[in-house]
Amino acid sequence: MASFSFSLSSAIFATLYFLLSVNTQLAAHKIHRNHLHFGTSVTVRKDLCFTSFHPRLNPRSTHDIKLLGSATISNDNGIIQIPDPSRAANRSCLAGRAVYSCPIRMFEPVTKTIASFNTTFSFQFTATMFTSNATDESSSSRDQEGSGLAFVLAPEFTVGRAGHRLGLRNDTCDHCKIFAIKFNNGHDTEFGDPNDDHVGINLGSIVSMKTAILSETTVSLHGGSVHRAWINYDGSRKWIDVYLGADNDRTPNQTILSSPLDLSCFLNKFMFVGFSASTAKSTQIQSVLSWNFSSTIEAFLQVPSERICETNLFHQVAKYSKVPRSREPSSFLIFVAVVGLCTLALVVLYCNPHKSSPYSFPDIKQRPTPPSKPHSFTIHEIYRATHKFSKSEVLSSNPGGVLYRGTLPNGHHIAVKRFSQHLESQTILSSMHARIMKRINGLNQFCHPNLAPIKGWCYNSKEMIVVYDYFQNGSLDKWLLGLGILPWTRRFNLIADVAKALSFLHSKDTIHGNLRTSSVFLDISCAAILADYALVTVAAKSNRGENVFIGKRKDVFGFGMMVLEIVAGKRSSSVGEKEDTGILEFAWSMHETGEKKRVLDERMGSGGAIEQALRALDIGLVCTLKEENGGVSMEDVVQLLSTRAIPKLPQKKPAQFSQSLCII
Repeated sequence: MASFSFSLSSAIFATLYFLLSVNTQLAAHKIHRNHLHFGTSVTVRKDLCFTSFHPRLNPRSTHDIKLLGSATISNDNGIIQIPDPSRAANRSCLAGRAVYSCPIRMFEPVTKTIASFNTTFSFQFTATMFTSNATDESSSSRDQEGSGLAFVLAPEFTVGRAGHRLGLRNDTCDHCKIFAIKFNNGHDTEFGDPNDDHVGINLGSIVSMKTAILSETTVSLHGGSVHRAWINYDGSRKWIDVYLGADNDRTPNQTILSSPLDLSCFLNKFMFVGFSASTAKSTQIQSVLSWNFSSTIEAFLQVPSERICETNLFHQVAKYSKVPRSREPSSFLIFVAVVGLCTLALVVLYCNPHKSSPYSFPDIKQRPTPPSKPHSFTIHEIYRATHKFSKSEVLSSNPGGVLYRGTLPNGHHIAVKRFSQHLESQTILSSMHARIMKRINGLNQFCHPNLAPIKGWCYNSKEMIVVYDYFQNGSLDKWLLGLGILPWTRRFNLIADVAKALSFLHSKDTIHGNLRTSSVFLDISCAAILADYALVTVAAKSNRGENVFIGKRKDVFGFGMMVLEIVAGKRSSSVGEKEDTGILEFAWSMHETGEKKRVLDERMGSGGAIEQALRALDIGLVCTLKEENGGVSMEDVVQLLSTRAIPKLPQKKPAQFSQSLCII
């Protein structure tokens, strides 16, 4: 009986292998055919031309232009106006959009190709005599605050909030995929406006990543003149040029903005193109008089596959013809046969439970990983997500390793931390693995709005990799060093967010261990998110209590250095008159001479922010002190930030600062 069972099992598995091979070949054949017929590469071009928006002169304008919010097309002169001057009894705090009614292909996800586009339009800002509040004693410059117009690429029909947001974003938006070139004659320091006469590039945010101050040029958005803008984007070079001049002039020789710009993260396959504008306390009317737009992209046009055509033909023949038509073996029938044979094999093995054979099934129960727990990734998945750790996917780097952006097959973005090469020794990895897993599980037990959970890990014979969520607004160091201008109110909120997160970790006797501006990320609402934790502490042999105490002191010191960088807007090694003078030495020297204002970032503006920035500078300095010299804990820091208390600092720089350990 045993011999018969063994022979039957062998025959069954041989049959299974054959059927699975046939099914695999059929599937591969279908995939190959589908791939060959996935699409044809063609050049897709779109051209728009609106010399006037008047229905009589351009009858299609009423169909081609979609008006949202308070936008309208004037029947008198055929121009787009935001807000509508005829219907709004109070034209302050209004927003509207005017976009082309059909989405335009701007991105090819198969090849990651970005469309190249050129657009030019004439526009005008017209002030009115209406005042929104008769008792308002604010100055005229303040009344103009928040007014402006933006050329936008948006993923959907919607309009954002009025005021300083120019109708670009609102509190309910859960996406960052919007691109805008804004022309603003309002001044809002909260969103980093340099003055009340500027042009900015916005990527998924109200804060401009790059601005041009028009007072440094011959053009001004004040005075009611008609201006013309030219925007040229080269998708292959990933480069943008913006020109601004008078309406009847030719394209100026000098750009007002010229910069490398990768729009791939801010575009859907199809985007709506048009204009967005808003008013704050002003009653200014933003008008678009004419508009030309053209775009080109190398795209794949999907066509029906051969399989779909054959299926449709079969149904037509079956419906209208009585002649039977042969078809390929059905995959469903093969699947049924495989299931039946597997069931038979299990029955045979169940009838011989005590007979061991080389075909016995191991008693392994695999349980799926819950979504809330870290997931184990394979090195192949990580390689595919990061394009083999491409340099173009690097988000940040530090002595502990490199952080990459990755994209999973479902389109979800992740951040991948790859440790430095000196950790790739097999002996070190073996001892690291248990401690890293214990640390990951410990960190994921905590829930705090400013702490990023660890989404997964990858461990093989060569290296250890950790996976986090990806934040499209990037890391704090990128914003401080050129991605955009962070206003002081935003900076102070970031400092407070990080302080609360660190204080929470320390209350749980847990440390971050790798605190720096590259470890702080900005979410969709520009709140600070702590990530890139230290997972292995390299320190002297001591008990856990001493390690936690030392780790907390390092976190406090790192927080102080981070505050100094945020206040100064520069890296810790690039401040001071001498190249080898760090920000800490420079800040203390300015404290000794009473010139601490020299440490502050000149881009933050003036006013009440100066006093708060100086107090934050003092908090950063006190965090670098040893306990015996007046050092503080993160709980003390949270209290200092929530009150107007000023920490006590020694008059002279201490001989030694709080020491830090090497944590990876």
